Amino acid sequence: MSKIDKIFNSFVSHGLFKDKRVLQSNYLPENIAHRDEQVEAVASILAPSLRGEKISNLFIYGKTGTGKTLSVQHVGGKILEKLKEIEQESVQFVYINCKLKKVADTEYRILAEIIRELGGTIPATGLPTDEVYTRFVDLVDKKKQIIILVLDEIDQAVKKIGDGFIYTLTRLNSELKNAQINIIGISNSLTLMDNLDPRVRSSLGEEELVFSPYNALQLQDILRERAESAFKDGVLEEGAISKCAAYAAREHGDARRALDLLRVAGELAEREQSERVVLKHIDMAKEKIERDKMLDIIEGEPRQFQIVLFSIMRLNEKNKGAEISTGEVYNTYKEICEKTKNEILTQRRVSDIVSEFDMLGIINAPVISKGRQGRTREIKLALPSTIGEKAKEILDKALCL
Repeated sequence: MSKIDKIFNSFVSHGLFKDKRVLQSNYLPENIAHRDEQVEAVASILAPSLRGEKISNLFIYGKTGTGKTLSVQHVGGKILEKLKEIEQESVQFVYINCKLKKVADTEYRILAEIIRELGGTIPATGLPTDEVYTRFVDLVDKKKQIIILVLDEIDQAVKKIGDGFIYTLTRLNSELKNAQINIIGISNSLTLMDNLDPRVRSSLGEEELVFSPYNALQLQDILRERAESAFKDGVLEEGAISKCAAYAAREHGDARRALDLLRVAGELAEREQSERVVLKHIDMAKEKIERDKMLDIIEGEPRQFQIVLFSIMRLNEKNKGAEISTGEVYNTYKEICEKTKNEILTQRRVSDIVSEFDMLGIINAPVISKGRQGRTREIKLALPSTIGEKAKEILDKALCL
């Protein structure tokens, strides 16, 4: 029997999972633990739509993994169930994830995605934006209905394309004779509203909800409930769940991260052909997730960010790990921009990008006073050696170097 056959046989006969889907981020549980108050608040705000009445726009804030999206999708699902029960088709619930590149990097694409979700068709590009809005109005105004438009991670779209599209969507109601559009904005940024144009704020700020992070005990409850359905009996070592919860509680009470840790730990245990998920698998999962997350960030950053990071990595290699000054980074950055025919940003903007990499933990860049010469940053690459080569490959490919 070949080694591959042995691997496959061990997965077929000794798998640790009963239903791995339960630990995935897109799984919608029947009950959402420790979010009763928030779920009831969302339900109360959306309930008038069942009578065909206009509802308030709603903005939901909270850090990643605090149950915002789950709660809204849960209530949306219940509304659709109730409509079936009373034989009504007066509400359409449209969910758009603004973090997806192909959906939310232009106003056109957001509108096109909404139209597609409502059953319409639109070319991927090519029409004037005004024409796309006209098609949207024609599509929704065919009958009396409430459109509940959920814009998840709306802060990502605002960051990329500004807040004008939100204002335009809210103003469309004045053109509609039969339908009404209502927006539920879900944001990881607690300060999103502060950064919006006052006109947008006034057209949106009707209802707001804040989701607080979960604490370690709440995360344990969530993990136990999911683990019961996800794993076979007796395969989790005592303490595995509390260790996952403790790690995630340190990172702003992120339930999504806790579930990912438990799922990846199970996958690593299976690869080792272990009979159980033990504490060392949780540690291994934490290391793997952090490594993968860092590479995702690097791959998803805009072109200018990638050029700045590539400059830092090139200098780090040249200086054999010694600290690099902001001036050195800017000079190398300009050379790469010229070589790749990219626009050259100002030194101040490049300095801002360096600060953002510092916040993400990709570099360490403390500000050092040089006396009369002013201040500079002493930059040191903080990428673990295990991902340095892979990060360089990603940047080489993105920048065509």
